[in-house]
Amino acid sequence: MSEHHNHAAHGDEHGHHGHDDHAHGSLKSYTIGFVLSVILTAIPFWLVMGKVFEKSTTTAFVVLAFAAVQIVVHMIYFLHMNTKSEGGWSMLALIFTIVIVVITLSGSIWVMYHMNNNMMPNMVDPTHEMTGSDMANMTGNMPMPTHHQKMP
Repeated sequence: MSEHHNHAAHGDEHGHHGHDDHAHGSLKSYTIGFVLSVILTAIPFWLVMGKVFEKSTTTAFVVLAFAAVQIVVHMIYFLHMNTKSEGGWSMLALIFTIVIVVITLSGSIWVMYHMNNNMMPNMVDPTHEMTGSDMANMTGNMPMPTHHQKMP
């Protein structure tokens, strides 16, 4: 029992228990984070359900922008990430992760786009009905044989 009475002598202060000196958040910061999260969820929901934008691609980009803002809100208000926590290493790890994800995604999209263009250069829209001139263009301007002609 005597070992529990003298906490200050062992370097442990009440309330810290070996954690860094960065704040763990208060009720006010958690409430702000929660309200922002609800707002950043409700607005995209309204945009999609109300069909506010005429083009679906515009809606998608706006929803993605709200998602990115919401990620930042979660990191600040719930994960308590800032440049001072853990000596800046958590922020450095986050930046490294973002760089790797951006490189991976953009590289994958770039490779798939160029493979599609290079592997299938004469791809025709499948809903487009092909005419004789379309067929001639695909065969190098060779006339298409009829059922009684032989191919040269």
